[in-house]
Amino acid sequence: MLKKLARSIREYKLPVLLTLFFIAAEAAIESLIPSITAKLVNNIKDGVSVAYILKTGGILVLLAILSLSCGGIAGYTCAKASAGFSKNLRKDMFRNIQRYSFGNIDKFSSSSLVTRMTTDVNNVQMAFMMIIRIALRAPLMLIFSIFMAFYIGGKLALGFVFIIPVLAGGLLLIAKFAMPAFRRVFKKYDRLNESVEENVRGMRVVKGFSREDYEKQKFAAASDDIRADFTKAEKIVSLNGPLMQICIYFNMVFVLTLGSYAILGGKSSIDVGEISAMLTYGFQVLMQLMMISMIYVMLTMSAESAKRIVEVLDEQPNIHNPENPVYEVKDGSVGFSGVNFKYSEHGKKFVISDINLKIESGMTVGIIGGTGSSKSTLVQLIPRLYDVNEGTVTVGGIDVRDYDLNTLRNAVGMVLQKNIIFSGTIKENLRWGNENATDEEIAAACRLAKADEFIETFPEKYDTVIEQGGSNVSGGQKQRLCIARALLKKPKILILDDSTSAVDTRTDAGIREGFKNYIPETTKIIIAQRISSVMDADLILVLDDGKITGKGTHEELLKTSAIYKEVYEQQISGGGLNE
Repeated sequence: MLKKLARSIREYKLPVLLTLFFIAAEAAIESLIPSITAKLVNNIKDGVSVAYILKTGGILVLLAILSLSCGGIAGYTCAKASAGFSKNLRKDMFRNIQRYSFGNIDKFSSSSLVTRMTTDVNNVQMAFMMIIRIALRAPLMLIFSIFMAFYIGGKLALGFVFIIPVLAGGLLLIAKFAMPAFRRVFKKYDRLNESVEENVRGMRVVKGFSREDYEKQKFAAASDDIRADFTKAEKIVSLNGPLMQICIYFNMVFVLTLGSYAILGGKSSIDVGEISAMLTYGFQVLMQLMMISMIYVMLTMSAESAKRIVEVLDEQPNIHNPENPVYEVKDGSVGFSGVNFKYSEHGKKFVISDINLKIESGMTVGIIGGTGSSKSTLVQLIPRLYDVNEGTVTVGGIDVRDYDLNTLRNAVGMVLQKNIIFSGTIKENLRWGNENATDEEIAAACRLAKADEFIETFPEKYDTVIEQGGSNVSGGQKQRLCIARALLKKPKILILDDSTSAVDTRTDAGIREGFKNYIPETTKIIIAQRISSVMDADLILVLDDGKITGKGTHEELLKTSAIYKEVYEQQISGGGLNE
C-alpha cells in the first residue's frame, strides 16, 4: 500500500529529501543549545568576564537563528512536497476513474468516490506531512536529548527509565481505544455526502413534496452520528495532555530533588547549569514522545483513508483495448449472437439471455419493454460499456472486443436515460460531441434535434450559460441538447435510450422525421415507452425479462405479440398516441 501511494510523489522527491536534511539539522542544533546554556550558567556562577558571556551568548543566538532557518526551510519544502503529493494522488485517482467501465463504476457510489478524493486524500496528505517532518524530527530529538541528558546529568537522567515506558504505554493505549471510532467515521462520511448529493440533486422534488424538515432531520442525524464518534475519539485522545503533564512534573521533581541533594552534598560534579539543562532535556524528551503519539494516532487514522484510496487506484478496468485493435468502423450494422450477460460474475441469473439479432446499417430499430426488462443494458453492450459474458456483439461485422475503444465509442452516439448537461455555454456543451465542430455544424445538429427552436429564443442564443445540472433549462430541452450533442459525433450508430420522453409527440415525430431524411445511413436504435415513438421503425423489438419475446414491424407485432398489443391498446385508450 505504501509503495502504491509513494508513486504519487514523483517530481517532489527533491523537496522531500531537503525537508529530511533540514529537519535533521534543526534537531541536532536544538539538542546542542541546552548543553551550551548549562555551561554558560555554571561559568556565570563561578564568575566570568563580560566578553565570555557575550561570546557564548552570540553563539547561542547564532545557533537559534540557524535552527529557526532550518525549521523555516523545512516547513516550506514540506508544504511543497505534501501539497504536490496530494495533487498527484488526486490526479492519479481521477485518471484511473476515467478508465473505469460501467462495471467498475458500479462498485463505488459517487459519494464514496468524492469522499475518497477529498477527505481521504486530505488525511493522507496530513499524514505524509507529519511523516517527512515530525516522524523524523521527533525520534532524532528524542535520541539526541536522551544522549545529551545522560552525558551531562548522569544519574539525573535515570528518571527517563521510568517515565518513558509509562508515557509510551499510556499513549499507545489511548491510540488503541481511539482508533475504532476514527475508522467508523469514514464510512459515515460516505453516507453524509450521499445524503447531501441526493438532496441537492433532488431539491425540486424535496420542495414539491414539502419534505425539507425530513431532509434536515436526516442530515442532522448523519452529522450527529459523525460528531458522536469524533467526540468519543477526541475524549480519549485528550488524555494525552494530563498524562504528559504528570510525566513532566514527575521529571521536574525527580531532577530538582536529586540534583539539589547532589549540589548540597558537594560530592558530585552536577551544578545549577546541569540541572537547568536536564529540565530542558526532560521537557524535550517528553514532548517528542507526545509528538510520536500524535503521529501514531494520525497514521492509524489515515491508514483507513490510505486503504480506501488504494482501492480506487488498484481497481483495474475490466474493459480494455486488445493487443492489435481495429481503428475503423466500416458501417453501422449491429449483430448479437448467443449473447448472455450478467452484471457480476458471481450473479446467479443472466439479466440478458439468448439474444440473437441482426440489424442492417441504416435501419431504424425500436425497443419497448417494461421496467427492468434490460432495454438499456442491451444497447450498452454495443459501445462496449459492458462486456458480454457469453456470445458475441458485432459492429460493422467485427466483434466489439476487437476495436480500439475510442474508435468504437466515437462511432456510436449514445443519449442515456439521465440527461447530463455540464456547466458552461450551450455551445461548449454541444462540442462535447465534437470539439472541432463549426458553428454551422452545431446549428445543423440543433435543427435536426429540434433544439434550435428554444435556443433562438435565448438572448445569448448558443452562448447562453447553462447552470450547474442544467437547472435553467427544462427536461425536454435537456433531451434535445443531448441528442444534438450526440449527432455532432456524426455516428454510424445513434442510440436514444428513452431520450424523447420529456418532449411532446409533435416534436418527437419531427426529430424522427429529421433522422429519416438527413441521416439515412446512420443506424438508429430508439428505446421508448410510447409506441408512437417506434411504430414507424423498420424493426421493433419487445423485451421482457432480458429476452426478446417479439420481433417485427408494428403491424406484425400487433398480430404476433400479446405484450405489444396490450401496450398499444392501453395507450390508445389512454390517449397516449395522440397527446
